[in-house]
Order: sequence, then structure tokens, then C-alpha cells
Amino acid sequence: MDDDLPPAAKRALAEAEARRKAAEGKGTLPKELGGRDGPEPVRYGDWEKKGLAVDF
Repeated sequence: MDDDLPPAAKRALAEAEARRKAAEGKGTLPKELGGRDGPEPVRYGDWEKKGLAVDF
């Protein structure tokens, strides 16, 4: 299957595999201290602080 790919595509696939392996070794992110409670505001496209909502 890889025999019919151009050299640039083979290099790109090799680089992508190397990035995947490097990302697997990083583990989980540390827990955020002092973060917001409830659902992630960025997911819903707005922020609320002290009763004021800001949409962006």
C-alpha cells in the first residue's frame, strides 16, 4: 500500500506517527487550580462572571 505513495507523503505519514507516539507519552494535564465551576464556558460560546454574561 505504501509503495504507491510519493516520498513526500511517506515522510508526512512518518512525521504524523512520530507526533502520535510523542503525544501518548505526555499523560494527562494537571488539574486547574482556581478554575470556573460548572460546564466549560468556551464550549457554549459565552462567559458569565458575577451575573453578567458576555457572548463572543
